[in-house]
Formats: sequence, C-alpha cells, structure tokens
Amino acid sequence: MALPNPSTPAVSFQNAVALSGRFPLLAGVDLEVAPGEAVLIEGPNGAGKTSLLRVCAGLVSLASGQVSVFGLDPAHQRNQVRRRIGMLSHASHLYDDLTVRENVRFGVRAAGAALDRVGPACDRLGLVGRLLRTPASKLSAGQRRRVALAILAARWPDLWLLDEPHAGLDASTRQTLDELVGEARASGVTVLLASHESEVVESLATRAVTVIGGRVTAERVLLGPQTRSGVGPSPLATPMLPTGVPGSLGVPATPVASGSSAASSAPKESAVHVA
Repeated sequence: MALPNPSTPAVSFQNAVALSGRFPLLAGVDLEVAPGEAVLIEGPNGAGKTSLLRVCAGLVSLASGQVSVFGLDPAHQRNQVRRRIGMLSHASHLYDDLTVRENVRFGVRAAGAALDRVGPACDRLGLVGRLLRTPASKLSAGQRRRVALAILAARWPDLWLLDEPHAGLDASTRQTLDELVGEARASGVTVLLASHESEVVESLATRAVTVIGGRVTAERVLLGPQTRSGVGPSPLATPMLPTGVPGSLGVPATPVASGSSAASSAPKESAVHVA
C-alpha cells in the first residue's frame, strides 16, 4: 500500500457535476476528505451518494467541475487510481463459474496484491471448508457479499468506498465488517461510507456529510469509534494490516484459475469488481 501524502487530500470534489443523460447525478458537489479520515455520506435514496462513490472509482465521469483521488484524476488516470481504491457495492461482481477460493484469489491477483492474505481474509469472513470449494453461482446473496468483503480485506487498498456496507450481512458479519473498518482506519486507510441508515454506521466515522439532490447540504462531527463510550473497535487476535503491495480494481476480461474454465459472465467495463 502506497503511503498517502498528508499534504494532498485523499478525495477532493470541486463544484462537481455528473449527468446521466440530462438527469443530474451530482449537481455541484464540494467535498474534501483528508488521508486516513473516515467520512459518512448520508442522505435519502436517490440523493447521489452512490454516484459520488462511483465518480471516485472512475466509473462515472464529470460533466463539469473537478475531482481528484490522491491527487489523481479518476477519469483520465483510471488505472493508477484503481490500484489504490476498493469498492464494496450492491453487486458482488463475482465469476459464477469460479469457486469462492478462486474468486478471492483471482480478485487479489488481478489487483497485484499479495496472495498470502487470501487465507486469513477467507477465515475472517467465515469462508471455510466446503464453502471455499462452492461455485459462486450456488451462493446466497449474503455469502456473495462476504466473498466480496474478503477480496477487499485481502487487498487492503488506500481508499475504501463502501456503499450501504451492512446490506445483506448477518449480525456476525456486520460486526466483522465494523472491526475491519476500524483496523483499516488505524492503519491509515481512508474510508467513505454511503448509507441512508446513518445510525447503523455513524460509529465507524468521525464526520458525516449530507447529500440531497446531488449536493452536499450539511456536515456534522461524529464521535467516531475511538471515543464513543470510550471504547474502540473490538481487539483482534490477528489484525489484518497492509502488506505494502498496491492493488487494483481493474479486472482482465478472462479469469485464469486452476481447474476452472473462464466465466462466461465477466464483469462489464462499467461495473466495479468489488475489491
């Protein structure tokens, strides 16, 4: 993982406008996020929260204004940006023909990250035993979400983009996710969480910005996990800290995995492979 430059914002939006046809996804967003900061993007459904994350990931281009991620332009320096970010979105974007283990290994290998983190990440998310050998096509929605989270945990990029991160997870996995976010912040990772259920995730962040109608309309300070009730994230026997290997969201068109053919349903260019 490349060390962020503390003098450069991790994320910066300046009067950012993004369109879908004539419909404004973002209508002039101004936002700056410091390296290592965890910010909750809150607001109702359709407010522009997901669009903001997708702009950061280089999946949506701006019609006007500016955006930078670690000083890079996501639209024109997409590969460089994707080496440093990971996105947990509504869709898992797994290869249905590959097993759970093969999907995690492929996601990490495609990102250029270290494969020695695959095993601990799978163990952490309860992806063990027969489940590791199960094709993704046989998984439930919650299990697919856990695989996507395992890829993110194994990659450990500089910026985590989490869209409704608790969606589809059981109570135990939600707790694991919260612990991972706490560890990521402690290691200097920047985190953006988008949610319309602020009370569920606000303990993971130290600042919240409200997005309504594609604009940032309000901001508030949160207590954050280190000070809320005087207790930080749950301690872990084996913290998953970064290995110093950069990752990437970019995914080749055809996966290569021993014992499996290439999946016929590879993610489209416009879809983020969860990392």
